[in-house]
Amino acid sequence: MKSEKLLFKNSILLLLLFFLMALGCRQQIAAKDKIRGKWHSEDGKTRLTITQKEFTLDEGDEPIAENYFVKGDSIFTSYQGSRPFTKFTIKNLLDKSLTLVYPDSTSVNFMRQ
Repeated sequence: MKSEKLLFKNSILLLLLFFLMALGCRQQIAAKDKIRGKWHSEDGKTRLTITQKEFTLDEGDEPIAENYFVKGDSIFTSYQGSRPFTKFTIKNLLDKSLTLVYPDSTSVNFMRQ
């Protein structure tokens, strides 16, 4: 009788753990999907393109496509997998606007094209 109760409790805990993990992964994927697209800064000097695999920041020089990953509220980029990573912090993310804080603490507002 005790083993049946223990098995039932463990099953419930396992289901709850699975549900929480699935929910957490879904939210991170949703945030990554939301930042994908073509963006431009409010002053028009900077263009940002984020695809499934690449983060390209065009500030007038030759743009370089970098690999990236999103962790929490940060975007980490690297050129061809080299380290250290460059960290951009997502300060505000809406459907049509994005505010990024650059590694030098400069805040730039982007609008979706």
